[in-house]
Amino acid sequence: MVVLAVAVFVTLSSCAFGCSGNTNSTELKLWSMENQPAGVQLAAVLKEVESLKCEQATLQKQQNALTQMHSANYWERAQRKVATNVLTYGANDEEEDDLDFSEEDSRRRGDPCFHYTVLDDAWRATSSTTKSKNCDRNIKWKGWYRLFYKGKSIQMPERCVAVNKCGTQSPLWLVGSHPKRRDGIVTRRICGHWKKNCCAFRSTPIQVKKCRGNYYVYKFTPPTSCNLAYCADINTLICGRCRRNQSCVSRDKINWRCKTKRRRLSKKVHFFASYPAQLSGKVNRIKYSKVLVNVGRAFRRTTGVFKAPVNGVYQFFFSSQTANTNLKTDLWLVVNGYWVAVSQTRISRSSSVGSLSMYMTFLRRGSVVYVTHNSGKSWANPNSMTITFGGSLLAQMK
Repeated sequence: MVVLAVAVFVTLSSCAFGCSGNTNSTELKLWSMENQPAGVQLAAVLKEVESLKCEQATLQKQQNALTQMHSANYWERAQRKVATNVLTYGANDEEEDDLDFSEEDSRRRGDPCFHYTVLDDAWRATSSTTKSKNCDRNIKWKGWYRLFYKGKSIQMPERCVAVNKCGTQSPLWLVGSHPKRRDGIVTRRICGHWKKNCCAFRSTPIQVKKCRGNYYVYKFTPPTSCNLAYCADINTLICGRCRRNQSCVSRDKINWRCKTKRRRLSKKVHFFASYPAQLSGKVNRIKYSKVLVNVGRAFRRTTGVFKAPVNGVYQFFFSSQTANTNLKTDLWLVVNGYWVAVSQTRISRSSSVGSLSMYMTFLRRGSVVYVTHNSGKSWANPNSMTITFGGSLLAQMK
């Protein structure tokens, strides 16, 4: 029973290590020694165990080699991607944490915010003074670039930089402010400071774009002469720490800070008014004297006119009540001088009939709306609320 148990153990062990080709031969060899002395059988078992250990060690080495090869290939691909400086940013610069690159590629293809070269030269900083005089005319500029200073995002200066700064004799600075993100790609002039003239050298204009995440990319061009080099404003390091809901601002272009953008609150506009008396014949503009609601103060009781306070989609309603037989009563809604909707009643027998009309439209700020009584008779009293005019802002627009 001892020999049988050992043989079974060896068989299972050999299968566990993946040596399926030797399983049957091992079993036959051990069982062929069934009639041999116990010492001989034990020696044979130990020999087979050592053989299996060697096979296990060989397989382990092969597995380690494959793992290292896979890891090396992975890091080689990663380093090659960094070396080409074609960077694709995820959650830090975008609203989504998980991006479907198959869908995003078509949108991002050609967008310099996702395809640029990192330009991280410490000597370009506005605080840098070196004996070497660099010249960007000797560089073969290609495509778009993003400025860094020791791994931190930075921007070009928007002010004149002292001579012999930025590792060159005539530092190049951006004339005009950086664009906003909605501006897209813009062209900006470049000037070089020399001999107390901030624009002694007028270099070839460059293109600039603001990207999501409060950073800029530049399409640099070779300067007109040497020694000129593009500067990186050390004061704008703070801008790289601004959050998505913040903008980087400065009054003197030296001291920068992150300013939280104010959310534009939607304007609320609602009004409801009534005319508590009778109307007859032509009334060019009904002055609804009883105002019950006037949120936003866009309706004036003294004139009966509503004036749109913002651009947006508005909805209006107006009503009348008549009790005259065979007499047509018309009320018209007038927008910027145009009669656009009518509330009309006509009855053939003695009774009282009311009419309510509604109208929805887009209005620009300053548009004027009122109601005119064109014909007939309308009646109301202080409690009836039968001649009314009201409206609301449904959606504010730019």
